[in-house]
Amino acid sequence: MRIACSGITWNYFARDHGLPAPSLDDILAEIAQLGYVGSPASVTQPVQETLACFGRHGLTPAPGYFSAAFWDAAQQEAILADAERAARASAALGCSELFVAANGFSWVTPGGETRQQRAGRVRSEDGLDDAGMRQFAETLNAVGEITLGHGVSSCFHNHVGSLIETREEIDHLFALVDPNLIFHGPDLGHLAWAGADPVAYLRAYGQAVRSLHIKDYRETVRAEGIASGWDYSGFSEHGIWTEIGQGDIEWGATFALLQAQGYDGWVIVETDDTQRVSAFESALISRDGLQRLGVWE
Repeated sequence: MRIACSGITWNYFARDHGLPAPSLDDILAEIAQLGYVGSPASVTQPVQETLACFGRHGLTPAPGYFSAAFWDAAQQEAILADAERAARASAALGCSELFVAANGFSWVTPGGETRQQRAGRVRSEDGLDDAGMRQFAETLNAVGEITLGHGVSSCFHNHVGSLIETREEIDHLFALVDPNLIFHGPDLGHLAWAGADPVAYLRAYGQAVRSLHIKDYRETVRAEGIASGWDYSGFSEHGIWTEIGQGDIEWGATFALLQAQGYDGWVIVETDDTQRVSAFESALISRDGLQRLGVWE
């Protein structure tokens, strides 16, 4: 496994504390200092500049992120054009995987709330109907075909607050997509927040997982947020996220299963909204957690 660290924690920390946004150089310098081997690379920024920046810090670009309204047939042509650009950029960066995810945070559910407002509290009736999911799968298959043409696997990425959040929604989508075109790139923290068991998910889909995001979560915060009716930001502000080994995911069982399945792809640490004094400390705690698990090399 190749262990990377996402710069999103640095950006969110600066935003949340009213600090200037850090430069990519500043972020990568700290990630390299901590001993991570890579960090996700943007597929929308100039490739040569990105490669030069990573090279200055001895880091390898890890898979980037591409999200879209895959369920909206009116946007399909534009989505496929964007996918072509993302695939070309990924290949030029040396990445053989690309995270692909639904957006839809502002999508209004039949009950009148947005998916962002329903985050962590999603019911069956809050999502796409079968026709919407079939359109989603059709567009996603086309994206996968495009990216594979550039040697890049499209790895679907679940996210709380988006239109694919729950295990039920993941299962519905993967009953419709072509498994030769679309692979898995889950965020195990988001999966747990949505009420699913990461180990059970990996037993079902692990052989198709080609890239991973990991973060830990607090079950007490999840339970309080469900009872209180928080939206996405409410959960974040109350500390739903924490560092690897500091929360309630069974990482020992999770990594044991990944190793048994022969997983050798990217494992990307990202804590999003940390409660620590800095993003550096957050990434350090997660690194130490991975060392205790015996998966850090």
